[in-house]
Amino acid sequence: MDNLVKVHGSGGYDSDFSDDDAQGESPERRLKRKREQEILQKPFQGDRHAKVPHRSLHCQEIDREEARSRRAHLISMNAFERHKKFVGDYILYYGGKMDDLKRSTANDKTDHDVLRENHRFLWREEDEEEMTWEKELARKYYDKLFKEYCIADLSKYKENKFGFRWRIENEVISGKGQFQCGNKRCDQQEGLKSWEVNFAYVEHGEKRNALVKLRLCPECSYKLNYHLKRKEVKAKTKTKRSAEENQEPLQKKTKKRDRSSSHSKKQKRKRHRERSTSSSSSEASQDSGKAGDEPEGLSETDHWRGPAPAVEEKSRDEEFDEYFEDMFL
Repeated sequence: MDNLVKVHGSGGYDSDFSDDDAQGESPERRLKRKREQEILQKPFQGDRHAKVPHRSLHCQEIDREEARSRRAHLISMNAFERHKKFVGDYILYYGGKMDDLKRSTANDKTDHDVLRENHRFLWREEDEEEMTWEKELARKYYDKLFKEYCIADLSKYKENKFGFRWRIENEVISGKGQFQCGNKRCDQQEGLKSWEVNFAYVEHGEKRNALVKLRLCPECSYKLNYHLKRKEVKAKTKTKRSAEENQEPLQKKTKKRDRSSSHSKKQKRKRHRERSTSSSSSEASQDSGKAGDEPEGLSETDHWRGPAPAVEEKSRDEEFDEYFEDMFL
């Protein structure tokens, strides 16, 4: 037994594969080798023989990396694809059907639906009370319409039912309803007549009336007057307008005549004499004026042809009035 201890040394735990050179290394060399290892070791690097990390730390690192990749995947998708993914995950984890998550479209309304519900042919002060956003939208649309002439729907003229609406901007530019027939299904441009119609309609459960103007061709005018003759609007000439403006009421004239009949016959004779003298003086002045205004180069035959025509120069406003006389009746 003692022989075995001597052979293997230090209690028999020695090995043939041990580093004999390290055992016989001098202290200086050992210190030098330690300094070289410290130089080569990085600051964040642990010891060479560090402990194995805990399992929870490993799980946390895996979860962090998976969350990073999932976040990058969600950012790369748009909003609709992201919504579809979330809905699919919800159905996958909690069960159910895709139809259960669909939104009900029964109460959905477009701008056109809002206008149809709140539109009015004519807005009054009573209608503008308690304005909601739907009514404000309908009011803004109404302000953009052109209300000089109407567009008519005469498809049910035999039933004495007509539909009227105001014109939009494109129809005003193209001349529809003014220079073309105002019937919705007619584009005739010749022989147009203007009509005034008392339009009676029911709007939001209330009966209303409106006086509107139409421009129709002869065929569509027959349809309009199929049951009842409407009032035709004709253009007034300047002579008629001036006569109506200058004409006094008949009642005032009769009162003046009754008052003048009470005067005596002497006053009438005096007035008659004054009128005769004034007329004779005016005729004499006219004759003298004509003689002075006559040009020297005219012959005797030219004098007997008649008075010289008086040429009136029209102003620019009068020319515009004559041009637009037949357009706006």
